[in-house]
Amino acid sequence: MKMKSITQVLIAAGFLALTACSASADNSISQLKQKLAKQLPGREITSINTTPMKGIYEVVIAKRQIVYTDAKGEYILAGDMIDLAKKSSLTEQRAAELQKTDFSKLPLEQAFKEVRGDGSRVLAVFSDPDCPYCKRLERESLNGITNVTIYTFLMPLSIHPDAERKSKVIWCAADKQAAWSNLMLKDQMLEGKSDCENPVEKNMKLAETLGISGTPALIFKSGQIVSGAIPKEQIEQLLAAK
Repeated sequence: MKMKSITQVLIAAGFLALTACSASADNSISQLKQKLAKQLPGREITSINTTPMKGIYEVVIAKRQIVYTDAKGEYILAGDMIDLAKKSSLTEQRAAELQKTDFSKLPLEQAFKEVRGDGSRVLAVFSDPDCPYCKRLERESLNGITNVTIYTFLMPLSIHPDAERKSKVIWCAADKQAAWSNLMLKDQMLEGKSDCENPVEKNMKLAETLGISGTPALIFKSGQIVSGAIPKEQIEQLLAAK
């Protein structure tokens, strides 16, 4: 009976040690988060996680940006963490996980749509009417892609002074898709009113929420967000992804 009591005490002590270690680790990360929040004012520290590299922690800022820090929060590292054995970037993999959204929750009423073929596949594009890469996307990458419904969210960037006006004219047009295609494919700008109710400001806020800061940005049904005028072949692959 006495031996059993000692065993129980040892087991209990073991569990207590495990619990204390776990609590200590959580506490360390919590303290690290508080310290970094003070050192990086105005930057939202979304999460801090351990990494395969001892003593180095992953820091996610504003839900999307990934940097690394030491256990004391004295240094910040920006760059890729590479798994040499697998020859892959852990940073890229993690960024892809973070750069996702729920397609079904996108406010599609803030976009105009184009149905090609049977429209069975879906794609959302954040685009600027004065963005040369957006024109390349329309003229080359999306050219010939069919059986897809494309939702275009107008997102005029401040670096293009006339983009906001053009975006509003396009939205106010009787045929938004025709106005968009004429501009992006033929460089023909429709003249018309720009004072109708439009979603441009809402789209800018939505883009910020999604971590989109440039155009074009594509969102696939899988929830993956990809920036840039990516090749047609890559778009086809991502449209097929679940």
